Amino acid sequence: MKTWSELPEVLSIASLSQAYKDGALTPTALVEMLWQRLESAPQRGVWISRLPFERLLAYAEVLADQSPQDLPLYGIPFAIKDNIDLVDLPTTAACPAYAFQPEQSAFVVRQLIAAGAIPVGKTNLDQFATGLVGTRSPYGVCRNSFDPAYIAGGSSSGSAVAVATGLASFALGTDTAGSGRVPAAFNNLVGVKPTRGLLSTSGVVPACRSLDCLSIFALTAADAEQVMRVANVYDPEDAYNRPDQPLPVPPGFASRFRFGVPKPEQLQFFGDAASALFAEAVAELVGQGGSAVEVDIQPLLDAAGLLYAGPWLAERYLVVGELLQNQPEALFPVTRDILANGANLSAADAWRAFYRLQALKRQSDALWRQIDVLVTPTTGTIYPIAAVEAEPLELNSRLGYYTNFMNLLDLSAIALPAGFRGNGLPFGITLCAPAFADRALLTLAKWREQSAPHRLGVSQILSAECPAANSDDSSGFVRVAVCGAHLSGLPLNPLLTGRGGVLLQRTLTAPTYRLYALPDGKRPGMVRAEPGAAIAVEVWALPVSRYGEFVAEIPPPLGIGSVQLQDGTSVQGFVCEAAAVSEALDITDYGGWRAYLARPD
Repeated sequence: MKTWSELPEVLSIASLSQAYKDGALTPTALVEMLWQRLESAPQRGVWISRLPFERLLAYAEVLADQSPQDLPLYGIPFAIKDNIDLVDLPTTAACPAYAFQPEQSAFVVRQLIAAGAIPVGKTNLDQFATGLVGTRSPYGVCRNSFDPAYIAGGSSSGSAVAVATGLASFALGTDTAGSGRVPAAFNNLVGVKPTRGLLSTSGVVPACRSLDCLSIFALTAADAEQVMRVANVYDPEDAYNRPDQPLPVPPGFASRFRFGVPKPEQLQFFGDAASALFAEAVAELVGQGGSAVEVDIQPLLDAAGLLYAGPWLAERYLVVGELLQNQPEALFPVTRDILANGANLSAADAWRAFYRLQALKRQSDALWRQIDVLVTPTTGTIYPIAAVEAEPLELNSRLGYYTNFMNLLDLSAIALPAGFRGNGLPFGITLCAPAFADRALLTLAKWREQSAPHRLGVSQILSAECPAANSDDSSGFVRVAVCGAHLSGLPLNPLLTGRGGVLLQRTLTAPTYRLYALPDGKRPGMVRAEPGAAIAVEVWALPVSRYGEFVAEIPPPLGIGSVQLQDGTSVQGFVCEAAAVSEALDITDYGGWRAYLARPD
């Protein structure tokens, strides 16, 4: 069997996991090869600190008695933004005067390591996660994966570059105002900004604690989903952690969805020619099965304006206030100037902003009655490092145009690669949706990366070359076969549609049932019997969360049981007590209730 003699240019979770399962790679061999790459990699300002070789080997050796079949992240190397605790290394938040040695790793980091992942080191960031550029760090500027003269995006700059250049398979970042999406767009990655509070922030230095999200950088949406499954564990010690309440993903959603596109006058590219790339991405989504709907995003843009002009700036000040007062020189100059303004906000200012945000949220909620997801550029443009250093505030502000509103309005989001500009720099789009739509966004993204493949990081490897994304997007639903008054257009059908039911198919049962018109004349009863016949049914998908109340409304002698379809599969469905049909009219020969109702008088 062939063994790996060298690492591929980028390290997808899917490819490493398959190599481990095939016996072509071991965690120790992975660490040895990765160490050589880390030691020889171009200096792009990625790391603040790295684990020594012996410590990496120790993590690998722990896996020697484990199986890659049993650990979902077996032997997968990952990077950690240095405002997230790893017990092996200091946490600095890119401020040496603030640095401390944590007593334990952050909650999510512990989940990842328990699942077999190997931490590599702590990555560079805009100090105290304040910025979208990656230049605001005393540990040096983090440079773009494709052109070192350009910004990598922030604040999670080092995490994104580590994944894009093959130094890690995935990385943790944080996202308060776009820090998990902007670096993804600038480095040709997938960036997941989960629903606020979905992933624990225990062991994370806060920026705005009420808004902060832990974020994930990965090469593909399928890889990101793998990490999300491991990381999404409820943490009772985190006051802002929220139990998962996933919105169900209707079967076939990835090829049948409505997506919003901002009105033309609301699309800002700040002089960049990337508008053509956005138009191409919209066309690809239409080709995937989406229906584009022009929408007004002004309430979202107005909400974004509150982030650095309201009480959330005071929330940032809480983290660094003492340092600002006692050691102001310890802060990066731009960061110091921004955060110092948080000391001047009053309680009245806070409530004024809260009231305004609530009004804007009410207005923005109307969007989701028109569309399933909103599609925007992740950023309108990208800048050279020199331009950002010359004009740090204005250019940073432009990068947050499409990102700053999302956590304020409690939205979920995923940033996706969407081609390259003429100068070779990547462009990205973001899909966003209401809270807890994370699974739906990942479903769309997985489908897209197979139907419209993208390059993985800096490599020439295409997403379609990775193992195909799982297309079964029906989790969260129960399939129910109906044969009577619940059929489409009949009186009880609203009991399905009103609970979010989706029609999957019109089909027949196996030829082992008989159908009866019950004495009330309003409904049939279907009974398994020999000899039997195939009966016309509709199969609906009903959200699990609504299934119990639906079943509770079914009056006797009907009930729910297992119904076999003509293709041999079984689903939940309406069945009838055999005793109840002893005096009922046998209508089996009609083949179904609808045909019986249409009989000539």
